[in-house]
Amino acid sequence: MTESTDPLRLAEAAIFAAAQPITPRALAALLPDDADVDAVIAALTELYAPRGVNLACIAGGYVFRTAPDLAPHLRKIVELPRRLPRAAMETLSIVAYHQPCTRTEIEDIRGAALSQSTLDLLLENGLITPKGRRETPGRPTLWGTTPAFLSQFGLNDLRDLPKRDELLVEPLPAPQEISDGV
Repeated sequence: MTESTDPLRLAEAAIFAAAQPITPRALAALLPDDADVDAVIAALTELYAPRGVNLACIAGGYVFRTAPDLAPHLRKIVELPRRLPRAAMETLSIVAYHQPCTRTEIEDIRGAALSQSTLDLLLENGLITPKGRRETPGRPTLWGTTPAFLSQFGLNDLRDLPKRDELLVEPLPAPQEISDGV
């Protein structure tokens, strides 16, 4: 690398070329020693804000994504990923919120049996992965989500999942005070 290499251009090229989100640590290793990674990311974010692609923080790293306001216009030419069946989405949601969890725990939460084909579909799509085994009789597999899950759903981290009250259609009623019959 020459001394005249612009950190902004180098970071832009690295993020564009990377198949997966590029982490700040990976950028720091690539950029000149005197480059401030946070300042470079801030500059790229500002540079791309009005453009057709934006810099997004996904799965702990940075990627270029279509500007949200343009995405509906691209649906005519860009094929969307196949929609997951309801059972797969329910299973994926349970794994995301309760990981690591076993198949039995997933079934208990769903209130229905979990078919192997549902697990296979989530595995094939790279959305879940085995995360070890529970130290109980039978040593059942523990399931967790993957970086591909974060990427597909536009999340930087599992803490970005919606909270329970954000998912409710109607807010929960306030607890009622118990009357003394007076």
